[in-house]
Amino acid sequence: MSDFDVDLFVIGAGSGGVRAARIAAGYGAKVAIAEEFRIGGTCVIRGCVPKKLMVYASRFADAFDEAAAFGWSVPAARFDWGKLVAAKEKEISRLSAIYRANLEKAGVSIFESRAELLDAHTVRLKADGRQFRARKILVATGGTPALEPPAPGREYAITSNEIFDLPTLPQRLLIIGAGYIAVEFASIFARLGTKVAIATRGENVLRGFDEDMRCGVRDALIHAGVDVHFNQLLTGIEKTAHGLRAHSTEGLHLDVDQLMIATGRRPHTAGLGLENAGVELDRVGAIKVDAFSQTSVASIYAVGDVTNRLALTPIAIREGHAFADTVFGGKPTAVVHVNVPTAVFTTPEVGTVGLSESEARAIYDIVDIYEASFRPLKASLSGRGEKVRMKIVVDGATDVVLGVHILGEDAGEMAQLLAIAIRLGAKKADFDETVAVHPTSAEELVTMRVRTARHERATTGPEAPDAAPAERKA
Repeated sequence: MSDFDVDLFVIGAGSGGVRAARIAAGYGAKVAIAEEFRIGGTCVIRGCVPKKLMVYASRFADAFDEAAAFGWSVPAARFDWGKLVAAKEKEISRLSAIYRANLEKAGVSIFESRAELLDAHTVRLKADGRQFRARKILVATGGTPALEPPAPGREYAITSNEIFDLPTLPQRLLIIGAGYIAVEFASIFARLGTKVAIATRGENVLRGFDEDMRCGVRDALIHAGVDVHFNQLLTGIEKTAHGLRAHSTEGLHLDVDQLMIATGRRPHTAGLGLENAGVELDRVGAIKVDAFSQTSVASIYAVGDVTNRLALTPIAIREGHAFADTVFGGKPTAVVHVNVPTAVFTTPEVGTVGLSESEARAIYDIVDIYEASFRPLKASLSGRGEKVRMKIVVDGATDVVLGVHILGEDAGEMAQLLAIAIRLGAKKADFDETVAVHPTSAEELVTMRVRTARHERATTGPEAPDAAPAERKA
């Protein structure tokens, strides 16, 4: 008789955990999974999916403004926040039910409870105290908003967890931070009619992205009416008769209805009992893993945001699948965390894959830049002033494309397809020899023939770079 109740116990039913559980069960493993909130995880319940639905809702404001230029007479539009929240909730409930159904079809046992480790093979459910002995344990608990800085009155603030379910649309919203979550929600709420402000201790938005894309998003936010305050550190929040008042180190005082802290996310490892099993964490609390997602304890693995490798839902899914292939499928698989496409769903949005210009210049001796900035065809009638920006980063010695960065409509869709070409090692000449689809914005990617800049770095002396490029977290 086996000493184990299950072959695999998964803690966390988000994208990575669900994928791992299903694939492992498909290999014949006896699998159980525990989730303390709702099946589907951050992405489905309070992340990517509901956020994108809100992005769609916000873009109707621009569409209504543009319609008249194309011959449409649009009656006075009125936005209903309550209807959007209800529709969003209906959709994520549907998706969560699909996730559950897929687990059940795969034969995975589901437990709606927080779970913690007692040792390297034992998991205890917090809901009823039941214990399970597992041959292998997978931690896939994701991340949680980082409430930083620790300013007085922080309890009055909300995070990206609560922003989706506010009872009413705030008239005044302050967002602390300037990462992708901060700028996406600033763009959304500004178009829904909220007076939005951003305060950040940095000097620009989207640290880690290509500088031209950063400046483009900053300008677009300002154009949309967002008040952007740089070099500001939150020092306190106080409750007033009319809402909240925020204070910063540089003397900024803002009265708002809601204040959202969006200064990043941290691995959700607290209270899991990892110390009971001897699982090692890094300095930010992330679980240390090797290329195959194995922790310092042979029987315990971890995937997704909880490892702080690359915080993207598709990465968590890929890691979960690779784990199951490796441990239960007999096919050792390591996920490569390079040339990963990503998008920032502001309006206009950013789509990017590969190295930024500054990252490339820190690694390669010769870097060629090809750039385009233009008004899309749609703007010729609508009269909107927003421009599409594109940049191709090339190794000047080999002609290999190192990165592509786009700011404009459907940039995320373009980045997905570009990632295939870059993964296959496409050269700039391959782009040049590709026939354009006309009229599209994407055709500019294969018609940028004139190099706009060449950077040759010093290989010795004081001008040589002394550090590797910072890893982008999206």
